[in-house]
This record gives sequence, structure tokens and C-alpha cells, in this order.
Amino acid sequence: GNMLDILITGLEFFNKYIFGVGVPLVLMISGLYYCIRLKFFHFLHPIKLLRALRPTEKKKGVSSAKALTLALAGTLGVGNMVGVASAIVLGGFGAVFWMWISALVAMILKYAEIVLAMRYRKYDAEGRPHGAAMYYIRKCFSGKLGIVLAGIFALFCILNAFSMGSMIQVNASASAMSGVFGVPQIAIGIIFALITLLAMYKGRSGILTLTEKLVPFMTGGFVILSLAVIFIRPSEALDALKSIFSDAFSLRSGLAGGTGFFLSGALRYGTMRGILSNEAGSGTAPAAHAVSDCDVPARQGVWGILEVFVDTILLCTLTAIVIIIGFDSVDTGGDYMMITLDSYRASLGDAAGYFIAVAVLLFGLATVLCWAHYGMESVEYFSKRKSVKRGFIFLYTLSVLLGSVASTEFIWEAADLFIGVMTFINLTAVVLMSREVREETDRLL
Repeated sequence: GNMLDILITGLEFFNKYIFGVGVPLVLMISGLYYCIRLKFFHFLHPIKLLRALRPTEKKKGVSSAKALTLALAGTLGVGNMVGVASAIVLGGFGAVFWMWISALVAMILKYAEIVLAMRYRKYDAEGRPHGAAMYYIRKCFSGKLGIVLAGIFALFCILNAFSMGSMIQVNASASAMSGVFGVPQIAIGIIFALITLLAMYKGRSGILTLTEKLVPFMTGGFVILSLAVIFIRPSEALDALKSIFSDAFSLRSGLAGGTGFFLSGALRYGTMRGILSNEAGSGTAPAAHAVSDCDVPARQGVWGILEVFVDTILLCTLTAIVIIIGFDSVDTGGDYMMITLDSYRASLGDAAGYFIAVAVLLFGLATVLCWAHYGMESVEYFSKRKSVKRGFIFLYTLSVLLGSVASTEFIWEAADLFIGVMTFINLTAVVLMSREVREETDRLL
């Protein structure tokens, strides 16, 4: 275990000082640059945005809304529950405020990366669209650099599929089920592995069918539960909101000046967990949106704005309010999943705990399936060979099984590292290609 401890410490240091400061900084700067470059259109033209969400006539592909449920399957889920709990425990109530700020800035980045993926996607022999960040990264940096950076991005996306997409999700689902129903964690691992294997063998259609059914149902249930807590305890909900604002600007660590601002737990965990939750700027969602049959890139991009709104502004806020309301009555030293579960239980009784445990199970499953798609798109970027695909399916299924019983501290740190690298490469390309995004946006407006 000693070697692993050293590795975890090294990763923690790297994530804290290099990515912990770098990623939020780069995200904020890129997002503000885009806000100015596109003249804050996502705030100033709400009617046009809503119009862009109207369904279009059917073509060969997947409807825009279906592509959105695939992307939401990837972003909704454990990040919303575990991520919010960990941000609050590690960064205080103010972390939620920085989650909002990062979401408002990140919306435009999610929009931009989807627009680029739609613009540079490729079609396979059957005429189905394939797109992901690798394609526009390669286009952006011509020559060898483009090949290398796109390759690194695709490789880290595959690694992230194993860590963030599979092991962390399964682990949270399994720990919720064992904490609430006493189901052995490995049992959940086996069930997840079988469903994942079947869905992956069916390919994109199998994955889409499942995520399309799971996402609206869970999201609805989760919203209803959270609103129930707020209705039962309205004054405390109001206090929770107040404490988010007051805590956002207090530097608990007493570090004065700008360094304190960037090293303040609230900002760091708020933005990092915000990205982990809505994945904006990290270049993952384009792989989901690029399968849509929409032929106006900017229209599909608007679905990305909606995605960040639903994920971070709506669901993370509801979770956060419930956690803050129950914060003094739950054991906050325990595992983050149980903190979230106990907070709902504290207000709504045991039944809520059962529902959340099942919701986490389904959210986790949807995310595992979505990341199977992301991983597969990245694997296909390197090789179209059947044997390579089968190898990935086998390894991915194995990671699902292992995730149910593995210790996740190291995996979380690794996932932060992978997503950090992906975000840096992706954002560089997205910022350099702002002219193309601007052209596509002008067509929409």
C-alpha cells in the first residue's frame, strides 16, 4: 500500500496546485473570452435559444433531444450527488456559489465545443454521424502536433471512461445499495457488468434506448424529492441560500489577496466539482451531441447550454440546499454518498433514502453506459478493427466489476488528472477556433 499512498499524495499535490488552480483559471478566462466574442448571446437572446430547441424533421441519425439525454446520462448522476456533497464538505457552503459561476461561464464553452464537433464530424459507411473533440483538435493544430494532441486527448478520454465513467459511478451506486439495503457491493458490480456488456454489444442503439428511458424518469423523481424537502422546511431552505452567498466570499483559511481567492476551497472545489458534474470545457459531451441528426451546428449547441443549466443550476442547487438543510444532523465525516442520502433521510424519512439509493443506482448505470459510448468513440478514433473494439468492451466490463469493490480515493484523484489534461487540450483548440464558432452562431441569430 505504501507505493499507492505516495502516488495518491503526488496526484493530490499536482491536482491541488496545478490543475486545482489552473483548470478553474483557464475555464473562467476561456469562458469570459467566449462570452465577449459571442456578445453574451446566451443571456441576451432567450427567445432565439428556445426557438432553436424546437424539433426538426427526422433524418438518419438521432433526434437532438435524444442526443441530449445521452449527454445528460453522462453528466447527471453521481457528480450531482457525491460531487455536491464533497464540494460542500471540502469547500464550505460557498462552493455552491462558485459552482453556479462556473456553470454560467461554462455554458458557452459547452455550446462552442458542440458546435465544433458538429462542424467537423465524420460519417461512417452506413451514413451515421461520428464526432468528438479529437476531430476538431486535429483540425485545429495541423500536422504532427494535431495528431499528437488529438491522440493524447482520445487516450485520456479512454482512461477517464474507466475511472470517472465506470469505476467511480459503480462504486457510488454499490455503496448506496449496500448502505441502504445491505446488498453486497459485488452483486451490484455483476448486475451492472452484465447490463453494460449487453448494451455495448448492441452498440449505439442499445445505449441510447436505455439512457433515453432512464434520464427523464430519474431527473423528475429527484426534482420532486428535493422540492418536497424545500416545501417541508421553507425557512431553512431560505437560510441555506443565504449561507451559500455569505460563505462564498469569506475566506475561511484567512489567506489574504488573490492567492487566497484561487486556493480557497470554495472556489477550487466549486469549480472542479462543477466541471466534474457538467463536464463543460472538457470535451466529452461533443461525442454525445455529434450523433444527432441536427444539421445546424449552433442549434445542437443550444442543447448544450440547456444541458449545463439542467445539470448544475437546477439539480446541483437542489441537492446542495437539501444537504445544507440537513448538514448539522448528519455525519459529515463519512462517505459523500451517505452524506447526501442521510440529508434526504433527515427531512423525508427512510423512504427517501430508498428512493435516492435506487436513483443513484440508475443514474450510475446511465453514466456508465454513456461513458461506454465516449470510450468507444475514442477507441474507434485509433482503430476500427473488430478485435480492438471487443478488447475495449471486455476491459470496460471488467472495470465495472472491479469498481464495485475497489477503493476510490486513488481513482478520484486519477479522474481529476485525466479530466484536467483533457480540459487543457480541448479548451486550447476551442479558443483558437472561435472564428468558426462565431460564424455558426451568426447563422443561428
